[in-house]
Amino acid sequence: MPETVTIQDKELLQPQLWVSRYADYLYSYALSRLNDEELAQDLVQETFLAALEKISNFRGESSERTWLTAILKFKVIDVYRKQSRTAGTVNEETEFFESGLHHWKKEHWPLPFGVEDQDPLHNKEFMGVLQKCMQRLPPLWLSVFRMKHLDEEGTEQICEALKLTSSNFWVIIHRAKVNLRSCLQKNWL
Repeated sequence: MPETVTIQDKELLQPQLWVSRYADYLYSYALSRLNDEELAQDLVQETFLAALEKISNFRGESSERTWLTAILKFKVIDVYRKQSRTAGTVNEETEFFESGLHHWKKEHWPLPFGVEDQDPLHNKEFMGVLQKCMQRLPPLWLSVFRMKHLDEEGTEQICEALKLTSSNFWVIIHRAKVNLRSCLQKNWL
């Protein structure tokens, strides 16, 4: 196991420069996952504090930015956990599939979204609608969806972090996608 590199051994870290170098990046990272400006700011501050407290644990195997991002990532996951514990049960508004057949009901067949358009403004508008639709998801569903599709976490890591069974995970991710599709069809098309 590699020895822990201390600041006295190498001048690896420069905490006095963290805010100017990494605050904007870390804030964007947190905001894209939480969509809450105040919470994102708080988590960035907590990340810097946690890094200062654990500065002796930095082994120099990654860059400062990567190390700080990893700390922030765990703080975001903690928020997801808290949100999933406080979330109540949510009933789906619509039955999208034929019972037992797993086929779309005709009135709910997916329509093309039109995001293949190369116009950046068009895609920016789409992303705004997608963000609003994501905010309508129950907190647990949103956490699972973000971890899977924004953070690209594996199923096992998500289940472990949020204390879910594998089958529960797949039901949640399926329902999140169905609800997002429905919301996008109503608000985008």
